[in-house]
Amino acid sequence: MPPMKRNLTRLTLATLMVAGTLAPAPLFAKPAMSNNEAGTMDSAGWMRPDPKMDRFIADLMAKMTIDEKVGQLSLLTSDWDSTGPTIRQGYQDDIRKGRIGSIFNAFTAKYTRELQRLAVEETRLKIPLLFGYDVIHGHRTIFPISLGESASWDLKAIEKAARISATEASAEGIHWTFAPMVDVARDPRWGRMSEGAGEDVYLGSKIAVARVRGFQGDDLKRVDTILATAKHFAAYGAAQAGRDYHTVDISERTLRDVYLPPFKAAADAGAATFMTSFNEYDGVPASGSHYLLTDVLRKKWGFKGFVVTDYTSINEMVPHGYSRDLKQAGEQAINAGVDMDLQGAVFMDHLAKSVAEGKVDVKRVDEAVKAILEMKYRLGLFDDPYRYSDEAREKATVYRPDFLEAAREVARKSIVLLKNKGNALPLAASAKSIAVIGPLGNSKEDMIGSWSAAGDRKERPVTLLEGMQARAPKGTTVAYAQGAGYQFADAGKRDGFAEAIALAQKSDVIIAAMGEHWNMTGEAASRTSLDLPGNQQALLEELKKTGKPIILVLMSGRPNSIEWADANVDAILEAWYPGTMGGHAIADVLYGDYNPSGKLPVTFPRNVGQVPIYYDMKNTGRPIKPEDPNAKYVSRYLDTPNTPLYPFGYGLSYTSFAYSPVTLDKAKIRPGEKLTASVTVTNSGARDGEEVVQLYVRDLVGSVTRPVKELKGFEKISLKKGEKRTIRFTLTDADLAFTRQDMSWGSEPGQFKLWVGPSSAEGSEAAFELTE
Repeated sequence: MPPMKRNLTRLTLATLMVAGTLAPAPLFAKPAMSNNEAGTMDSAGWMRPDPKMDRFIADLMAKMTIDEKVGQLSLLTSDWDSTGPTIRQGYQDDIRKGRIGSIFNAFTAKYTRELQRLAVEETRLKIPLLFGYDVIHGHRTIFPISLGESASWDLKAIEKAARISATEASAEGIHWTFAPMVDVARDPRWGRMSEGAGEDVYLGSKIAVARVRGFQGDDLKRVDTILATAKHFAAYGAAQAGRDYHTVDISERTLRDVYLPPFKAAADAGAATFMTSFNEYDGVPASGSHYLLTDVLRKKWGFKGFVVTDYTSINEMVPHGYSRDLKQAGEQAINAGVDMDLQGAVFMDHLAKSVAEGKVDVKRVDEAVKAILEMKYRLGLFDDPYRYSDEAREKATVYRPDFLEAAREVARKSIVLLKNKGNALPLAASAKSIAVIGPLGNSKEDMIGSWSAAGDRKERPVTLLEGMQARAPKGTTVAYAQGAGYQFADAGKRDGFAEAIALAQKSDVIIAAMGEHWNMTGEAASRTSLDLPGNQQALLEELKKTGKPIILVLMSGRPNSIEWADANVDAILEAWYPGTMGGHAIADVLYGDYNPSGKLPVTFPRNVGQVPIYYDMKNTGRPIKPEDPNAKYVSRYLDTPNTPLYPFGYGLSYTSFAYSPVTLDKAKIRPGEKLTASVTVTNSGARDGEEVVQLYVRDLVGSVTRPVKELKGFEKISLKKGEKRTIRFTLTDADLAFTRQDMSWGSEPGQFKLWVGPSSAEGSEAAFELTE
C-alpha cells in the first residue's frame, strides 16, 4: 500500500465571498478552463445590486397578502400543447385573484398577451405573469437534439443555437426556458441522455456555460433574452438501471466530482433559475433536500436566482415515502429551499396554512417571493408587461432564413462519421442510382426528435430523402422504400422487405436510414436493449446479401448496439435527430459538401451488457492484461472485450490528421505555476477539414483512487489540406483538483500522465510532476 499523500487539506483554489464573509472554497469549485477555450465563467450582469429594484420590490411586497405571496410561488400549465391556446377551467379566475404567478406551455404573442392582460389589468396588484416553456434545442426552428449538438464540440455554435432559440421563443411571448439540462449521463438506457451533453464532466460544464449564455445573452433587459434553467438538480442522470425517475444511490465524492460540476458551471455563468430533480439523493428527494438546495446551491455557491421544482415533484415526495401528506411535503420543500411549485398546487393549497401554524416562517416565503419578483423586474416586465407579446416581431422572427441556415450548419457539425471503409464516403459521382431504405428515411416527425418545443413536426422538417433528392447531381435517381419498421411490435415481421431488397438490387448505393422512433428517447423513454428496435437489423442483414455498398445513417437519442453493422456495412454516420434542416445537413455530409467533424460526447458500447461504460472510469486492482488476453482472474468479460465499440471523443473525417509528439515546457510545476503542453497537428489528407484536439490527464496515485483519464481541454480547429498548426494547452494545479480523502477540494503533489490526441483512446503521451 503506497504512502498517503501529504497536505490533504491544502486548498489550491481561491476562496470566495459568501454573504459578506470569507468562506472556504465551495463543495466543488468551478472547473478551470484552458487558455485556448473562449469565455470565462463570470457572474452574469443580472446579479449586480440594484437599489432601485430592491426598493420597488420591498414596497410591492409590503402590500401583498399571504395568499398573493403564495400565488407568486405557483406555476401552472396552459393546455396549449394538447388543445391549442386555451387555459384550464378555473385558471383565469385564479390569475385574477393573484393565485398564479407564472404559466407554462403558453406561447404566441397573441395568447400570452391575453393571459398577461388578466394579470395586470384585472388583479389588485397588477403583477405580471412569467411565461415558461421547454425550449430545449430550438423553439420553432429546431436544431439537433442536445446530445447531437454536443457532438459538435463547437461551443460557439452551441451558444448560437441557444441564442436563436431564445430569439424565437421570446418573440412568441416566452420569458423562461426549462433548459439547459446539464445532467451527466453514463447509462444510454436512460432516455433523457438525449437531452444533455453526454458522459463527461468537463465537456458538459463548458456546454452548460455556452447554453446559459445563449439563452440569457448579456442583458436580461433585452427583449430577445429568456431566463435559463439548470436542471435537474442533482444527480438525475445516475438513475439506477437507467430507468427514468428511479432511485439514485451514489457516494458524496461521486456527487461532488461528477454530477455537481456542470451545475456549478451553470451557476457561475449566471443561470437565473435551477430546477430540482425527481430522484432522491442520500435518501432525501431532491425537492426536499436542504443539503442540495440551501447548503450547496445558496450557501456554498452563492446562487441568487430562484429554484423551481420539476413537474409535481413536491407531490411525489409522498409516494417516495418521505412525506406523510401533501401539506408536509410542501413544508419540507419550501424549508429546504424550493421557491416555486411547478404544477403540483401544493403551495397553493397548503402553504398559507403552514405559515399560520408556524410550520413555515413567513421570512422564508418572502425570500422566495423576492427572488421571483426580481426576475420579473430584471426582464423588464414591470416596465412593460407586454414587451414580449409583439405580433409584428413574432411574424418577422420565427423561421427566419438565417435561423434555418444556422440549424443546417449546426446539424452538419453534429454528425459523427463512425466508419468509412474504403472511402465509401463521400458518395462518388459514379453512383447514379441511390436507394434510401429504412423507417427514418422519409419521416418528418422523427427529424426533430423529442422535446421539440413549438417545432412543426408535420410539414417543415426536411427528411433524408428530400435532402438527397435536392442535392443529387443531375442524372442521379434517388428512390425510397421503407422496408422495415422501428416499433417494438415490428420485430419478427418482414412486410416491406421484398420491396426494399428489389430497390437495393437495382441501385448503386444503399443509404440505410435506421434508428429509433423519436418518442423512444427523452423523458420516460428508458430501454433495456440498445439494439435497433423493430425488424431493422433483420432488413440490414438482408441488404448485406445484395452485395451493394451500404451506408448506415443512424438517427437516435442514445448510443445503439451496432456491432454487427460496424463489422458489415461500408460506412456509418451518427446523425442523432438532426432538426428542421436535418435532411439537407445529412446530404451535405454524404456528398462531401461538408467534411464531417463531429466527435462522440458519449461512449458507444458493444452491447448493453457493458453498460455503464464510460472513458473516465477508475482502474481495478486486477486490470486486464493486454499481453495475456486469456488471463482468468482479471476484470474482464468472457464473451466480449472490455473496450467500447467507439470511445468517447471519437469521430472520423474525410481527411486525415497527423499529431506530433506532445512536448511540455517543463517537467515539474509547483502550485500556482503553469504547465504548457504543445502538439503540432497536420492535415495530412487531401481535403480541408476540422479536428477536435483533445487533452487528457491522469493522476497516477491519489489519496483516493483517480480515473484512468480525464478530459482537461480541447480545441476545434480548421486546417486546409497540408496545413499544420501548433496547439498549446495550459494547465495549473487547479486543473488537477478533486475531492480528496478528507472531502476537501484541491490537488495533491505527485506524478501525472498527459495525452493529446483525436479521442480518449488515442494520443501522444508525456509525463510531469506536481511538487509541493
